[in-house]
Amino acid sequence: MSASARRNLATDMGSARNGRPNGAGQAAGELGEKAGPDAGGMPQAKLSVFVAADNRLLPEALARMLAKKGNIEVTGLESTVPLRAESVAHANADVLLLTSQGALHDDLLMIQQVRATAPEMRILLLGMVKDAGEFLQCVRAGISGYLLHDASSDEVLDGVRALHAGGAVCPGVLCAALFRYFESEGASLPCASARRRLGLTRREQQLVPLIAKGLTNKEIANHFSVSEQTVKNHLYRMKQKIGAEDRLDIVQLYRTQGFLI
Repeated sequence: MSASARRNLATDMGSARNGRPNGAGQAAGELGEKAGPDAGGMPQAKLSVFVAADNRLLPEALARMLAKKGNIEVTGLESTVPLRAESVAHANADVLLLTSQGALHDDLLMIQQVRATAPEMRILLLGMVKDAGEFLQCVRAGISGYLLHDASSDEVLDGVRALHAGGAVCPGVLCAALFRYFESEGASLPCASARRRLGLTRREQQLVPLIAKGLTNKEIANHFSVSEQTVKNHLYRMKQKIGAEDRLDIVQLYRTQGFLI
């Protein structure tokens, strides 16, 4: 986020605090105390957001901006580096607003950890990509939206709302990169034939969407009325067949190959 944008957010934060105690926990507790009424006078359902940045002031400023401009409840703030994925999962937020750490490897690792611990949470990354390739890697890792660091507060708010509604958001130049990528890779995408779905059996294919939903081995076993050990055996064979390191790797590979939306 640009220096001017950070200053504006910090100013909003300072005036909104009006002498209240400092601290991320205090800031989170002060936010979203009341839901504003809609045009008909009825309270609107709140959209919950977890804000994570690499310093203390920025997440608090972003949180106050969201609460001030929209009917949004900030359920958690985090400025610890690296981000503790468990804290994000426990917040049970709809959207994670995450600022880039400045290193692609660190960003990818953080995104993957959040996706593993909170698979239903949508991730909006604020960053400054050096090339389209880095953006595409973030998409593969699991983000649902991307905005540049100098995005305005309205753009951030619109992005959060878009992700919560099931949409996606990114700058036009990066959106074009997505289209070029799928245009170039389209010929290599496997067809819908079960024999070509990465070599998995029908039952193994049925496990993938359940894994993507975050179901445990026991829950998957109950779903198919089989033993938990049977599920473990399936997962082991799936990883061996497609070269995946873990459950998240299986889901990500299926998504990139066009089999899982």
